[in-house]
Amino acid sequence: MSRAVTRMFAKASLVAVFLAALAGCTSGVDEVEQWVRQEKAKKGQPLQPPPVIKTFESFEYTLRAPEDRDPFNVPMDKVEEEEKTAGPRPDKNRTPEPLEAFPLDGLKMVGTLGSPAAPEGLLKDPEGVIRRVKPGDYVGQNYGRITAINESQIELVELVANDTGGWAERHATIALADANKK
Repeated sequence: MSRAVTRMFAKASLVAVFLAALAGCTSGVDEVEQWVRQEKAKKGQPLQPPPVIKTFESFEYTLRAPEDRDPFNVPMDKVEEEEKTAGPRPDKNRTPEPLEAFPLDGLKMVGTLGSPAAPEGLLKDPEGVIRRVKPGDYVGQNYGRITAINESQIELVELVANDTGGWAERHATIALADANKK
């Protein structure tokens, strides 16, 4: 056979294979269309009615007499008022000391100076500055006042706000930092 005949035979075979594949693709369409018709013919389940929305009556509250209590302003008990004003409170008129700018956990005790009768502590702040402190000095951001200094720790009392609007004392310590830590 000649080359031209072989080429023509190859093209004809390719067209025949393509047509057979195309015919195979359309053979299942009838089944799908029949299934769609059956599904459309089925009746669906009825929808449930939407839930009933409850309506609420509005009420406008007005004070009828001066002795009527406003429900939106809870009266403060005398005991609660006294708790707010009684007890410790920070002195807002004094000048803050330099170590009050730092949180207590950012301060590290690095040593002591002086005698047991007049002890002084050495505190290192987060900026690396070492400062001398003595009993009565203030440190930390919660109005912490140093109450005692010994070789291993600095004891202090902080003033923290409580839930009634007053202040409560909280005892805290700053322990001597380990010499091996940097």
